Amino acid sequence: MRCLRALAVALLLVLGCTVGRAAAQPPLPPPPILPGFPQLPPLPALSDLLPPPPPPQDADPAPVPEGPLPQLQDLIDRVIPPPPIPPVAQGTSIPVPVTTPPSLAALQEAVRPLDVGDPMFDAWPSGLANYADGAVIETRDVTATTAPLMLQPIRQALQLKYRTTDAHDGASFATATLIVPAASWSGPGARPVVVNNLPIDALGRTCTPGYTFAHGYNPDSSLTDYIPPTTQLGLLRGYAVLIPDHEGPRMAYAEPYVAGHAVLDSIRAVRGLLPEEFGASSYGMTGYSGGAIATNGAVKLIGSYAPELAPLIVGAAVGGVPADFELLTHSMNANLASAVFMAATFGIGRERPEILGQMNNLAQWIATSPARNLCGNTFGLAGVLMLPIDVAANAPDPLNSPVAEDIYHVTKMAGMKSATPLYIYNGEQEFWIPAAGARGLYHEQCELGVPSVYRSVPGEHLIAGGLGYPEAMTWLDQRLQGVPAPNEC
Repeated sequence: MRCLRALAVALLLVLGCTVGRAAAQPPLPPPPILPGFPQLPPLPALSDLLPPPPPPQDADPAPVPEGPLPQLQDLIDRVIPPPPIPPVAQGTSIPVPVTTPPSLAALQEAVRPLDVGDPMFDAWPSGLANYADGAVIETRDVTATTAPLMLQPIRQALQLKYRTTDAHDGASFATATLIVPAASWSGPGARPVVVNNLPIDALGRTCTPGYTFAHGYNPDSSLTDYIPPTTQLGLLRGYAVLIPDHEGPRMAYAEPYVAGHAVLDSIRAVRGLLPEEFGASSYGMTGYSGGAIATNGAVKLIGSYAPELAPLIVGAAVGGVPADFELLTHSMNANLASAVFMAATFGIGRERPEILGQMNNLAQWIATSPARNLCGNTFGLAGVLMLPIDVAANAPDPLNSPVAEDIYHVTKMAGMKSATPLYIYNGEQEFWIPAAGARGLYHEQCELGVPSVYRSVPGEHLIAGGLGYPEAMTWLDQRLQGVPAPNEC
């Protein structure tokens, strides 16, 4: 919260610079010089900070920059200096794409989440590029801290650290927790596995479900890890449940390639580590909101990234899915959702640093401050300021820039066919994640030949999440029971 108050104060100071003194007000006397303290340099004149006056009528008018706040953006960078950002240290174990300019690479390193004191989440393994995708690097038993959160007997909770791939096909790692119920599986074949892609929606590593499973419930734990109770219901059905920390080590909130790779490699890791028990299992995915980003990314990447998993992944249920980020620029910017929108943009920028290059000095100060570790239940409160993303940008109309257009194209993953049947649902009165995105995904996948179901449910994001959940889970349960998927295309 201290970081949010600092943001508000900084913005008030910046906005205050645009207000002049009344004409009749006498100038303030200079402050006295205190003994033993050096005299501060004079502040720049107001005329040096404000944009130049418009040209005379008979002169050729200069082009007016587009966007709602171009003068404020210029003023922010004039008043606020850039933060000190050291260059990337030689020999760092964290890979940087060779195409990334040194200044952006340094900024990308400066904004990564701080370590949390747990090597499972912090330590970048040496020789990571030599591991195969999904290869297990490390495991640990977290049954003692996980069992009280399940509210029912479990046989084991096993945490895995494994190799995966980042958004630029570079070597990375991720973590996931496999929870196995105490009761033996009595159904046909191998025990099925529910891949529960939770809406992590966070910037810090303490906000992940894996951190809570390893360290117990804490102030950064999210209620959406347990409500709705997908993990508990799956265990009651006798299924194992796999919960990936799908934002990766950079906590790349909302980046679908990072999340999709992490989800698919978590399945590879479980099958490789425990082949006798889970090598032939059926896997069914589910995710809502931020978890739907991960699920949507995963199903679209099966064919190109993990084709050997296609026969085993029997279906995916997604709800409230942000399938088209360009739609969100109209529904989440400059309103109560603006802080979530900015955090998601920043999260994608952690993997795609061209976004970071669009930040002004104020945004860079915030992105390199402890605010870069906040969880969604904290940074979301800043939405009360209802700030447009323009206040964080260094160029006019950032949402219509070439960088933005490229991000919309890449993250939409248009034309990529899901390799598994889909159940898609969305609130018809959804105003932050419009139903048009979910319907567009449904129609796209139908045209690509994917057996799909779409359900429009009443309500906005929270209400629709509750009302659409029972039928989605029934659909997923039937897939794990071996019932063929219906096709309502």
